[in-house]
Amino acid sequence: MLRIPEVHDRALAARPGRALPAWHHVLAVVAHPDDETFGLGAVIDALTSAGSAVHVLCFTRGEASTINETGADLAATRAAELRRAGAELGAASCTLLDYPDAGLRAVPRAELEAQVTRLMVQHDVDGLLVFDDTGITGHADHQAATAAARAAARAAGLPALAWTLPAAIARQLQAETGAPFAGRPADQVDLCVRVDRIRQRRAAFLHASQVSPSAVLWRRLQLQGDCEHLRWIEPGRRASAGKHLSAR
Repeated sequence: MLRIPEVHDRALAARPGRALPAWHHVLAVVAHPDDETFGLGAVIDALTSAGSAVHVLCFTRGEASTINETGADLAATRAAELRRAGAELGAASCTLLDYPDAGLRAVPRAELEAQVTRLMVQHDVDGLLVFDDTGITGHADHQAATAAARAAARAAGLPALAWTLPAAIARQLQAETGAPFAGRPADQVDLCVRVDRIRQRRAAFLHASQVSPSAVLWRRLQLQGDCEHLRWIEPGRRASAGKHLSAR
């Protein structure tokens, strides 16, 4: 009987998976309106298109954004943008809280964690979707939202997937924009999933106050192509973490 060399076995095992977990109910936890689209949009679309019910929890109204393309009252406008973009992505619900934008780090983590736990129980979720704990752009609100979701997932024994960027793309964006993008090397990426970005792009335009033709988002999507990269930030204890949806 032929035996594949052990070194090949190790290389094969190290390759990122190509399929999202087959979760029936998912909680996506973000800091600001537009994070669910600009960051997680293609993954949310892939999950909802495969039949998952994705519920979005957003901690702030994004009122402190330095971008305001429409000259609007950001607190009210961005709440409406979140609802419209969530509907475009097929989200089952969007829960918007009223914590201070740019101030999540000052909120006790236990309080934020309790908000995540409340919705995890309400929607009987199988897993969570979050930003990587780098915050992707280093934003303290992103990091605080992920830390709360990660703590809630760990306490409940639920798996949590974190959206991340390949290190090379993060370096390229940092060089082009000066923004502190942070990525992960290949050996820290667990899933490399092919996605369709049509709905993500449509949802992005619904965040009209935050997007423009020159937005960094478009360059990032160009560099990412049709792949999204994720890592298991919490492995969880439930069997559902081992089931997977078919790759596109």
